[in-house]
Order: sequence, then structure tokens, then C-alpha cells
Amino acid sequence: MPPLFTSHRSAPRRWLSAVAWISCVLLLGLGSAWLAVRSVSGYGASTGAWRASTLAGSPDADLYTRARVALGGLLALQREETMYYLASTDTQGKPLRSQCSYRVSGVPPRARWWSITAYADDMFLFDHPQRRYSVHGDNVTLDAHGRFALVTGQQRPAGSDSTPWLPTPGDRGVVLTLRLYTPDRALVESPALLQAPVIELIGGCT
Repeated sequence: MPPLFTSHRSAPRRWLSAVAWISCVLLLGLGSAWLAVRSVSGYGASTGAWRASTLAGSPDADLYTRARVALGGLLALQREETMYYLASTDTQGKPLRSQCSYRVSGVPPRARWWSITAYADDMFLFDHPQRRYSVHGDNVTLDAHGRFALVTGQQRPAGSDSTPWLPTPGDRGVVLTLRLYTPDRALVESPALLQAPVIELIGGCT
């Protein structure tokens, strides 16, 4: 038969247990939400190593897409105005690392203007005295086949003196962002049609 009366001393213990349980649930929920917000793999349409958000700038944007906009300042405009593709791996699917050197090449995207920017894995720009953060359609030279190229890495890779270089100091992950301003209507309707730039590891890893 259960006791008719319980000790007043057990009440604080039950309260503390409840608080601890609720705290664990909240931490797990916040942690999973943060990872989802920061994860490039959470974006929609993909082509090569690049992923685009199909909901950005749309009234149908979900909670995580809106959170990415708030946290990173990316994907805030309507798709008809601006589209963003992000890559955190090379074309072989291996994570991009700042201590490695990569060659990014392709045909200019179908858009009025475009740029490629190198971010650290926290989505902030790399701290480098030369402040070389991005390349764009106005400062790259196309080869005889109409293709552009750029390189990334802690140091300028050997033999790339005539190729634009984006420094990536430190030892951490890298996220490349391809921005398209006033993209072609076909890309707006189907982001996977992008002729994705190739991201090749060319050395420099330590």
C-alpha cells in the first residue's frame, strides 16, 4: 500500500529532475536545428558538387531556409533576382579543406553577372591581409574554349601566376558560394540545369 503522505524533501528532487530532462530536450532540439541551418547538404537542387535552395526568396520557404537567411545573410532575394549555389566538397565528393589547393573551372553561368566567393565553414570570410574574397565575371579571363578558372589554397599554387587566386588560410572547412544575379529563366525554373563548375584537388594538403 503506498504511503498516504510523501516527504517534502522529495519535491525539490523531482523538480530538479524535470528541469534537467527539459534542458536536455531543448539542447538536443537546438543542436539539431543549428546543424540543419548550417549544413550545406540541407539545400535543395544539386548539380555536381553544388547545391541550390529551391525555396529561397519564395513565400513557401521553410523554417530552416528562413533561418539560413537570417544567420548567413544569404539567399535573401527572390530567385528571379539572385540565385546561390554552395559547395562544401570537391567534384569527387571529398570535403573542401582550407590547407588544400583546388582548381575551380567551368563555363560562365547564364546570368547577367556572377561571382564565386570562398567562405570558411562558419560562413564568414577568411581573414587574409590581401582581402581576396571572390572572383567574378568582370575579372576573370576566358580561355580559347570560353572557360574560366580560379585556384584556392593557403598559398598560390605553383604555375598559377595568371589564374585568379582565393586565399584560404588556416586549417578548417571551406564553402564556395556561386552567386548569379538576374539568372537565366531556365535556371530559375530548374536550378539543376546549371553547368556546374568543376572543383579539382591540385595539392597543397598537409
